Amino acid sequence: MNINKEHINIVWLKRDLRLQDNEAITTALQSKKRFFFVYVFENSLLEDEHYSERHWNFIKESLVDLNAKLVKYNSKVLTVTSEVVSVFNQFQNFYDVDTVFSHQETGLLVTFNRDKDFARYCRNNSIKWIENNNNGVLRGLLNREDWFEKWDEYMFSEQFEFHPKENQFITIEEIEKLENYFILTDLKTPKENPFQKGGTTMASKYADSFFENRYKNYSYHISKPSLARKSCSRLSPYIAWGNVSIRAIFQKAQEIKKNESDKRNINGFISRLRWQAHFIQKFEMEHTMENASINHGFEKLKKSISDEYQQAWKDGQTGFPLVDASMRCLVETGYLNFRMRAMLVSFFTHILWQPWQAATHHLSQQFLDFEPGIHFPQLQMNAGETGINTLRIYNPTKNSLAHDEEAIFIKKWCPELAELPLAFIHEPYLMTELDQQFANFILGENYPKPIVDLKANRKRASEILWNMQKNPNVKRESERILRKHVLTNRERMLHESEND
Repeated sequence: MNINKEHINIVWLKRDLRLQDNEAITTALQSKKRFFFVYVFENSLLEDEHYSERHWNFIKESLVDLNAKLVKYNSKVLTVTSEVVSVFNQFQNFYDVDTVFSHQETGLLVTFNRDKDFARYCRNNSIKWIENNNNGVLRGLLNREDWFEKWDEYMFSEQFEFHPKENQFITIEEIEKLENYFILTDLKTPKENPFQKGGTTMASKYADSFFENRYKNYSYHISKPSLARKSCSRLSPYIAWGNVSIRAIFQKAQEIKKNESDKRNINGFISRLRWQAHFIQKFEMEHTMENASINHGFEKLKKSISDEYQQAWKDGQTGFPLVDASMRCLVETGYLNFRMRAMLVSFFTHILWQPWQAATHHLSQQFLDFEPGIHFPQLQMNAGETGINTLRIYNPTKNSLAHDEEAIFIKKWCPELAELPLAFIHEPYLMTELDQQFANFILGENYPKPIVDLKANRKRASEILWNMQKNPNVKRESERILRKHVLTNRERMLHESEND
């Protein structure tokens, strides 16, 4: 070991897997010490039920892309499997770590506790840890006064450019020596898979094609489960894992807006960037909603657990075609448009009358763009347990007829229904025995019968939840939530979040 250890800095990458517009990297570049990048595949996260292999593969693809961009600077990301404190403890055998740069992560309780442990470690070892703002989400707010103005100011401010100078990075050769002392993570991923591929390069391709022409049908197709796959930006996983900053996307959208005569579509997209930040900010300020209703008045709402219902929902075997098609599509591809996501949650919590907490892990594992700050507020809003949002109990049949008129989406993901007459594809349970004979189709064998009575269960959910809205505890909590999270233009935000 070298007693005269070099003083260095480290950039700890988390959900900011990019070089451009990354404040942590820019701040490290402005320091006078050499540094390198590290990404830790933390065992505590690898084992966490919110994550699945599709997430880790996306991250690996993002790191491979980063390493390809770092080759010209003779550096790479050190990727190891361990826990963060253990990794940094090992670093100190080789270097005198002066400062660690990272972004402020609005994550799960497990990452929040990890960050507290790491902060304690840094204090005990005289290491500075500088956490930078990420995408305009602010830490330590007591209320939302002027938040929109501050977010807009951040979004319109200059991006952080990546312009390293010579010899600012620890070299590949030095990193490869370090690798001998760690459990390295194999970054190989399946060549063929149905998911979007991770990395800034792919993010740029999706952004370019969206802003060139795909956005022109954004507002018209956003609710359509088939058409939305093309007309929506498909940038959400790249934003969630930090392959691109929201600010970069926001500013590109503003450029398009300047030259657009019909601004409806691009304005709709920009509003949803604000919407996304609004919900992450809410989660940042109220992290207990990971496990409990933000409106504590709903703690008295008790629902019976049905393993049978939950499994049918997870497997896409509920007997309601649009629900089943949506779940099968999500499981297979990792993507589903917003309205269908909301419908899946609504069906689970209202029609099946299951607690939203029981849907958390399955959905987060399937969403390639799993973002805690979106996930939990949306679960609760669509479960009707905030006390401040309009109660919406989605009717899957009505949505099927309105947004998949020709049953194109249903036929693709429920092929067992594809040969039925169009009228019955939306509601196969209406078929008489004679109808089934003519179609060579047996309800209950070729496709399941509905597992619940839709009309009766919608009525039950509506009555119970509307009555709870009148509960004094729910009302008190609603007032508290409004005081803490209300925005100056709350009505517009509610409209944007509930009407896609």
